[in-house]
Amino acid sequence: MTESTKYLLPENQIPKYWYNIQADLPKPAPAVLHPGTLQPVGPDDLAPLFPMALIMQEVTTEREVEIPEPVRDVYRLWRPAPLYRAHRLEKALGTPAKIFYKYEGVSPAGSHKPNTAVAQAFYNKEAGVKKLSTETGAGQWGTSLSFAGSLFGLEVLVFQVRVSYDQKPYRRALMETYGARCLPSPSNQTDFGRRVLAERADHPGSLGIAISEAVEVAAKSDDTKYALGSVLNHVLLHQTIIGQESMLQMQMADAWPDVVVGCTGGGSNFAGIAFPFIGDALRGGRKARIVAVEPAACPSLTRGKYAYDFGDTGHMTPLTKMHTLGSTFTPPGFHAGGLRYHGMAPLVSHLKELDLIEATAYHQTECFAAGVLFAKHEGIVPAPEANHAVKGAIEEALRCKREGRSETILFNLCGHGHFDMQAYADYAAGKLTDQKYDESELAMALSGLPSVPQAA
Repeated sequence: MTESTKYLLPENQIPKYWYNIQADLPKPAPAVLHPGTLQPVGPDDLAPLFPMALIMQEVTTEREVEIPEPVRDVYRLWRPAPLYRAHRLEKALGTPAKIFYKYEGVSPAGSHKPNTAVAQAFYNKEAGVKKLSTETGAGQWGTSLSFAGSLFGLEVLVFQVRVSYDQKPYRRALMETYGARCLPSPSNQTDFGRRVLAERADHPGSLGIAISEAVEVAAKSDDTKYALGSVLNHVLLHQTIIGQESMLQMQMADAWPDVVVGCTGGGSNFAGIAFPFIGDALRGGRKARIVAVEPAACPSLTRGKYAYDFGDTGHMTPLTKMHTLGSTFTPPGFHAGGLRYHGMAPLVSHLKELDLIEATAYHQTECFAAGVLFAKHEGIVPAPEANHAVKGAIEEALRCKREGRSETILFNLCGHGHFDMQAYADYAAGKLTDQKYDESELAMALSGLPSVPQAA
């Protein structure tokens, strides 16, 4: 049997800069607007939530942003992350395609999320911040920020979407092991949480609601800032270390991707793998097809409207132009909790509008089937979120088989599923079902989008 091939970079090749795709965009992304004035927000508008260093990264158009050495020093715990050639999966599929995957599950938290959590914790510590509040879905982000907070001596409060809080107790335990406090959202700890619970005591929660609670805590506390695990420009910036390493490793393999695949919820791991390749193509390099794979039960890129919307359900955030299902939309409680967000990152949405990326959506049972097939042949059990990327890569490989094309496929295996085994048990027992969103609820949520002049 052909052995799987691992491509490892030496430690001294951890990138020294994050890549900022805003420097290479053919058309600038739309401005972020103040919800009251509908004018572009300035640094002072964001200062209650973020330290100035991160605010500057949010708006910069410089191509390279230096990674501070204390952040690179923490990265050395697991970076550079390995790249694998999936020979066994290729053989099982009978495809002429070459399949490579970048594995981010080697981080202490088990996913790509520490790439930005460590950076955000560092910048907050430098600014004298004592506490961080945040939200999390499946718990990958909450775990990562809890880990980063422990390294830099920051208290961390995590509002976890209630359905995931109940589904994934071990990830909650991991957050608490790192020293964080984790609450189910909606909670009775915030004004907005209490309001939601008053309307529906058994509300399953959503990332939009959890964001509102975390933002409320930060806005009311002088010693607390807010940290977000996806969507925002600076978060996507930090994740580009994934694609930069992948480019070096693909060169080691004497290969280059024809197709790059990533799962998408808020957009951070997708941006991490895809943005460096897109930027290289925009600067005259070889062009690849870039495929974003999202859950059919929360399809912001494939069913959402490209419009200005709030990033949270309580309407405490600025307005960003993105593919959105509406800030009041509550997705079904499927197991890929990290993909249950009503909107897509503004930069990812902008690339979709520029036809620089494609988008497709799959239901959770077919994604779990792909994850099980991958695990049987490559040995790694993917997180439910990552199963969407596995499914997308397999579909591309099967297309190559039908067309007789020997293309090279690269996807981001953004995390392992070791704390998601109940979902796999449910799948094996036939209890996992494809959950559909309520069309009338989607229509209602979209009808409530804020009114913003066309010129904005």
